[in-house]
Amino acid sequence: MSASFISVEQGIQAAGVGKFQYRLFVIFGLVWLADAMQVLSIGFSAPTIAKTFGITVPQALQTGTSFFVGMLIGAFVFGRLADRIGRRPVLMMAVIVDACAGVASAFAPEFGWLLLLRFLTGIGVGGTLPVDYTMMAEFLPSDRRGRWLVLLESFWAVGTICLAVLALAAASRGDDAWRMIFFVTGLPALIGVALRFYIPESPMYLNRSGRPGQARKVLERVARVNGRSPEIPEIKPELLERKPLSALFSSGYRRRSVSLFLAWALISIAYYGVFVYLPIKLSSAGFAFMRGQEFLVVLALVQLPGFALSAYGVERWGRKPTLIGFLLLSAAGCMLYSLGTSPVVVVGSTLLMSFSLLGTWGALYAFTPEVYPTDLRASGMGMAGAVARFGGLFAPAIIAPIMSSHFTLALVVLSSMLAAGALSIWAVDVESRNRALD
Repeated sequence: MSASFISVEQGIQAAGVGKFQYRLFVIFGLVWLADAMQVLSIGFSAPTIAKTFGITVPQALQTGTSFFVGMLIGAFVFGRLADRIGRRPVLMMAVIVDACAGVASAFAPEFGWLLLLRFLTGIGVGGTLPVDYTMMAEFLPSDRRGRWLVLLESFWAVGTICLAVLALAAASRGDDAWRMIFFVTGLPALIGVALRFYIPESPMYLNRSGRPGQARKVLERVARVNGRSPEIPEIKPELLERKPLSALFSSGYRRRSVSLFLAWALISIAYYGVFVYLPIKLSSAGFAFMRGQEFLVVLALVQLPGFALSAYGVERWGRKPTLIGFLLLSAAGCMLYSLGTSPVVVVGSTLLMSFSLLGTWGALYAFTPEVYPTDLRASGMGMAGAVARFGGLFAPAIIAPIMSSHFTLALVVLSSMLAAGALSIWAVDVESRNRALD
């Protein structure tokens, strides 16, 4: 091969980081903000859904179960499709399903229709996860990738704040509050549909699909937008292998996948235990404010410095050390609740958990797409997202019974899960800091 040929990674470095990536960051961030609002709206919408359709609140919470099942399916299916037919078409499909079903949920005439529409919304939301992060990773050079991917996750905190404000505003709508919540939470994704037409196909995917000329044109477009010289040398062709999903567990990736997916499951169960079932338990002990919108804003604000430290750590110390550090801090923070029920202990522990657990998620989202090759990257992210949804679905059966009768034991279980998550990350056989994508 002639020395004039370069790799896609070298082409991305030549195109630079600038306006193109900032636009991509905002477009993906807007939908990630919408997804956070969709996920967190479940608890705020259930009481008024129950009143509208004359059902109990536990029955109304079936909308959440339907949503999470949809997310599980969406993450798995869309992640796999992105490796098969391309990032861009799947990107569009996922956000269209997300936006249309999300907005349509506000107009559901019957509870059965609402369950179906929340299921479809979940499919769209679950599908945006693997494709957005895969796409963002493939437009960034190795020395910037980790920081940007962590900061993309910080839109979750912004979405949390937006939802808290929305829930306060929707309270004036009485029994129709849920309709306002679902309508408004779907709007950012609807805007994202139009904005995503701007996004070209991933040059890494194009090159691996036997289209190096198109990959070069995309890189030249990135360079022009960033104010760099648009002259990109010829791209060295690399053919994409059509690997089956089972390749995630082949000899070269088995340890990596098992360790990583186990970490996703453990962190997910602990997350829902800490932020769903722990507040329910504490609110019955006189801390009802922990389930209010105002406290949710405080929690979200504390998450922002967690994301900032995580973004610094993944580039300064590495992905694995940062993840392990945040997980061990989360495990310690969880056990702080056992020191007593004074307001200082409870609020302090909750703020520490919000800081450390969301910092953990930021680093995890940055790490996962980097450890797989182009032909398995979105599949790996999709599988990770599906595993996380399994964790969310199983959390009630695992954590809720223990939390209701043995508070300290529940804390030990949650803390042990986070510590086991740190051990799982340590067992991953690759550190991806400054590692070129292959």
